[in-house]
Amino acid sequence: MKTNPIIPIILAGGAGSRLWPLSRESYPKQFLNLLENDNLTLLQKTYKRIEILDNLSEPIIICNEEHRFIVGDQMRKINIDPLLIVLEPVGRNTAPAITIAALKAIEHFKEVNDPILLILSSDHFIEDINKFHSSLKQSIEESKKGNLIIFGVVPTYPATGYGYIKSKYPQVNQNIIARKVESFIEKPDSKTAKSLFENNNYLWNSGMFVFKAKDIIQEINKFTPEIIENCQKSLENSHKDLDFLRLDKKYFEKCPNISIDIAVFERTRKAFVLPLDCGWDDIGSWESLWNLLKKDENNNSLKGKIIAHKTKGSIINSEERLVVSLGLENTIIIDTRDALLVANKENAQDVKKIVEQLNNEGYDEGKEHKIIHRPWGNYLSIQEGENWQIKKINVYPGSELSLQMHHHRSEHWIVVQGIAKVQIDKEIKLLTENESAYIPLGSKHRLSNPGKIPLILIEVQSGDYLGEDDIIRFEDKYGRD
Repeated sequence: MKTNPIIPIILAGGAGSRLWPLSRESYPKQFLNLLENDNLTLLQKTYKRIEILDNLSEPIIICNEEHRFIVGDQMRKINIDPLLIVLEPVGRNTAPAITIAALKAIEHFKEVNDPILLILSSDHFIEDINKFHSSLKQSIEESKKGNLIIFGVVPTYPATGYGYIKSKYPQVNQNIIARKVESFIEKPDSKTAKSLFENNNYLWNSGMFVFKAKDIIQEINKFTPEIIENCQKSLENSHKDLDFLRLDKKYFEKCPNISIDIAVFERTRKAFVLPLDCGWDDIGSWESLWNLLKKDENNNSLKGKIIAHKTKGSIINSEERLVVSLGLENTIIIDTRDALLVANKENAQDVKKIVEQLNNEGYDEGKEHKIIHRPWGNYLSIQEGENWQIKKINVYPGSELSLQMHHHRSEHWIVVQGIAKVQIDKEIKLLTENESAYIPLGSKHRLSNPGKIPLILIEVQSGDYLGEDDIIRFEDKYGRD
């Protein structure tokens, strides 16, 4: 008898706005290396921590279009070729995303037994990997019985930032067994959280699940058939774009905006919660990140050029500038190239409200970083005036920008590291360090890196309009319009 393949379904959406200004919509926390104990991002850690499982398939990753090249690049860096990278045209919560993944898994493994889906968020922290593996293996065995498993984290304090799962029976003598799910509780107030914490029937909702693909499809079809119908039509009208699957927007946005918890787990009789006691955290705020980081003798977590004098219990992070703190306690200071956050740790959960205010008032800093990531590399806007702008451009080895032109600006490129292959109209030439090229307004041009090290150059733009939408592409290896 063939064994069930195990397919990791990694949900890589979300903006991570509570970790602003380091995490923003254009480059959220799942793509950052926040913990510094290695060079891996949270997304990369998500797969690396499960790769020892038997019968493990390459992952299916669900993300939005803006992050598609970031996901692909980060997977390549850990030598993983995903089974599929699915691009959501609009956010519709976890139920439609999981439905799409389950349908594709069944299609891909139609010649073998029903695949087991391991639903993981891309931005979680797990301290005790061995305990996590033990719980995963137990959940896989439970799923083979036809049960739908949700991981419930054993609470360590009366949290108000997490939802709770009530099991039908309490945990007894620390035995880690799957128990029937009775109900779900939304994020409680502090008084309610205290009573839940003291009751062994309640666990934190981790947002991680294990079940067989056909079992979850059957239950979704039973309780929310409109999700199945619209996801099937969205897949029928989807199309491949390089390494990505673009879902049809017309049908996908008809799906209810609903979590798998509400769509299925609150209604099915097959839902079981398996306690997870492995040092889990969703890194949902600066305070929770501070709890995970190493501290100095004054209980401070410091990164960058920092002088902390008479400062205690604080997290201070600076990307570039020297930051000096004096006489502070329980403070968050996050200094990036274009934004500075100073807050009391007690108000860490309110950072999300500040981001909402920034976006409502039209501040670019609410969503965009100074460094803008592209499939070929990235660029940093250094300084700009009314009709000029200076950028630092970084092109990965072997990568190239599109063949393009501009109606409103000319450009001047100065190479500071590496080798640049420059095409201007029909002329092609190689530039090395301290050499430059001028691209007149209206000229077709392309920049590429034929070398083995990153190409870094300074670009000076001048013209009456410098917006990124003044790009007419003629050829592009990344499939962009």
